[in-house]
Amino acid sequence: MLVFTEAMLDGGARLLQYRRKTAFTREAFAEVEQVAALCRQAGATLVIDDRADIARVLACGLHVGQDDLPCAAARRVLGASLLLGFSTHNGAQMAAAASEPIDYAALGPIFGTSSKERPDAVVGLEGLRQIRRMSNHPVVAIGGITRERAAAVRLAGADSVAVIADLFPDDCGRTALRRRAEEWVRATTVL
Repeated sequence: MLVFTEAMLDGGARLLQYRRKTAFTREAFAEVEQVAALCRQAGATLVIDDRADIARVLACGLHVGQDDLPCAAARRVLGASLLLGFSTHNGAQMAAAASEPIDYAALGPIFGTSSKERPDAVVGLEGLRQIRRMSNHPVVAIGGITRERAAAVRLAGADSVAVIADLFPDDCGRTALRRRAEEWVRATTVL
């Protein structure tokens, strides 16, 4: 995890998310604590998935989904200054997110994705264009986004993109990972 984090940060990534879907052990906490320190040293933001307590202890951002801790409760745990993001998957959820105490709304999946066991319905680029208008928050597009699709996603209205699968080159050595992060930074820069 630390080699991946260092490579992504060296490649220009400025926001990373730590996702852990299994038990949050002491070892996991030690790992995320190191990741948070690396992010701080690089001037990057770390967002913890689902765990408001861990985010608060490490002074990191938090991302919650539709079935996680409610946004208002998460905000109480985090306080006013830490970043809070919220997942949405359709227009109704995005409209409801407008009144939540969040800093950004994620929308997706924009394309089909293999990172979820039971993914929501694909939103598509046209859906992103339409739903984006419902949000008074920055919108992060998620789901099936590749370097080749990133510019189109940004042009359709996303303020940012989140990526999992396309971050990993065939060779997952540090140099290859850093290059992939650099490719992503270029792919998401829309002139």
